[in-house]
Amino acid sequence: MDLQDQLKHLFPDHVPTENEENQERKNDIWLQEDPIICKYEKRKGKPVTLLEGYTGATDDFKKLAKELKTKLSVGGTFKDDTIIIQGDYRDKIMSLLREKGFRVKRVGG
Repeated sequence: MDLQDQLKHLFPDHVPTENEENQERKNDIWLQEDPIICKYEKRKGKPVTLLEGYTGATDDFKKLAKELKTKLSVGGTFKDDTIIIQGDYRDKIMSLLREKGFRVKRVGG
């Protein structure tokens, strides 16, 4: 029995508002006020996209990295509080993060 079921059992007359339902459906990743920095670099002659500046839990940032890699069908890694995605996917990553509710700042060309 999860927490939602327990709460329904304790408060059977409670009707969740629309705002509560939207929060439940949204991702379980902590959203921050400061923007995530999205920049482009070349490492060993190959393009990579870097995401930095997340102030939440490391596990949440790792989940975000895995989700981005899956949606874009690309390789990448998580090192030193930075998500490294193989290739130049700044525009796609920025649109995906904005859909999730993050603020994103593009740095560089």
